[in-house]
Amino acid sequence: MRILITGNMGYIGPVLVRHLRRVLPAAELIAYDSGFFAHVLSAPTALPECRLDAQYFGDVRELPDALLRGVDAVVALAAVSNDPMGSRFEAVTDAINHRAVAELAGRARALGVRRFVFASSCSLYGAAEGGPRREGDALNPLTAYARSKLASEQALAALARPGDSFTALRFATACGMSERLRLDLVLNDFVACAVSRGEISVLSDGSPWRPLIEVRDMARAIEWALLRPVDEEQPFLAINTGASDWNYQVRDLAAAVQRALPGTALHINTEAPPDRRSYRVDFSLFQRLAPAHQPQITLDAAIAGLIEGLRAMRFGDADFRSSSFMRLKVLEQHISSGALDESLRWRQTVAAA
Repeated sequence: MRILITGNMGYIGPVLVRHLRRVLPAAELIAYDSGFFAHVLSAPTALPECRLDAQYFGDVRELPDALLRGVDAVVALAAVSNDPMGSRFEAVTDAINHRAVAELAGRARALGVRRFVFASSCSLYGAAEGGPRREGDALNPLTAYARSKLASEQALAALARPGDSFTALRFATACGMSERLRLDLVLNDFVACAVSRGEISVLSDGSPWRPLIEVRDMARAIEWALLRPVDEEQPFLAINTGASDWNYQVRDLAAAVQRALPGTALHINTEAPPDRRSYRVDFSLFQRLAPAHQPQITLDAAIAGLIEGLRAMRFGDADFRSSSFMRLKVLEQHISSGALDESLRWRQTVAAA
């Protein structure tokens, strides 16, 4: 099986490649990435890309057809990957997260690729009062990031034909340790606060609901999507991906980190305006269709893994919210240095430092 992964040099990619190399040892793994975050390594003993058969560099908006020939499956991870970046680069978010995905899927299918796995998001549900959201419930994307994910799902649904296996994994909010760690994720942020400062500062009032999934369980879900049986009557599937017992209010996540690191102070901004992004999610369809690939990591284990990983890094940056572990900060650093332009394309020449 020849698998092409786009956006492999982000947060999920190193964990996914390690997992696929273990469970599909005969697979040929090739990858394509712009390299924006290549240098942001949290465990720099070896490059994660050494596990690949080939690494290619370039803009996903311009991925060459040659890389798609002979490919059995595409895993589309490349994205402007959160709400702050989506707000800062709204047009680019649509171009990369939606239009490039739709074009890639169309070209891949024309070249004989019948399996396409898209990393979507439960953020499509936006502000959702009442019970946990199911796949057929109304969607309410509130941000450019969420809207781009919905537009991609719609494009993939229109492209898929009988014999295809196009899967949009609506992931819960990611968390956990990675060789290219992000700290602009809610649980990762709280653990980094506790380790570096001895206190957790919750920027919201703590009331919003969020479903979470550990990054290793994300990799297991992608494995399932790559291998799941073809359904001739449903060539496109959008599926909530996570576990129902991982629906938490933000303040409960902070309290769990506080319990894991006794003595940590907890400060919740009770004066913060309400965060409308609040939703619980029903994952029963994923439980039914993927019984052998259900999430295995508990919240306490995810927190323990982050603590261990940060301590192994000797992490102590109390100002980490301005560091390279925040994806928006990395892009802003590239732009300010002249390396990237505002469309998030590498410049051909960069002024000497």
